[in-house]
Amino acid sequence: MSDIPPNLPSTETLNTRAASLLERYRKAGWMIVTAESCTGGLVAGLLTEIPGSSSVVERGFVTYSNEAKNECIGVPMSLIVAHGAVSPQVAAAMAEGALRHSRADISVAITGVAGPGGGSPEKPVGLVQFATARKGGATINREMRYGDPGRSAIRLLAVATALDMLESWLV
Repeated sequence: MSDIPPNLPSTETLNTRAASLLERYRKAGWMIVTAESCTGGLVAGLLTEIPGSSSVVERGFVTYSNEAKNECIGVPMSLIVAHGAVSPQVAAAMAEGALRHSRADISVAITGVAGPGGGSPEKPVGLVQFATARKGGATINREMRYGDPGRSAIRLLAVATALDMLESWLV
């Protein structure tokens, strides 16, 4: 495990960003759904920590296993077998599936290798795939390679990136 990266977001910073994001979504009249694997619900937990979040956070799916991805949000097992759970294709299918299985307007999906094990040369620890989707609109993917600053750091960095992606719809 390497040192904690200097860009690791603080809880205070994440809370401030989440509160601002929720207010902006509230003003836009949009609702959010999350589909989380390696973050295990941290994004939904952060958002719902903010009072009044129920007017913006429609629901969250923790789809840690491949079976949960398939059963809860309709990610085809054939897609997981063909590309692996940590792939742009699966992240996009998670984001789109979360929208189909909710009443939200915008989704964010996260799937990655948080470690300490589970990595490979092709998909090392610290690789996280993200996708956001808008009902009736585009799906946007992002890949991040955080290195191996440790499981907790990877998960916090992924939460910050998920917020970035949700904020990008508000531009």
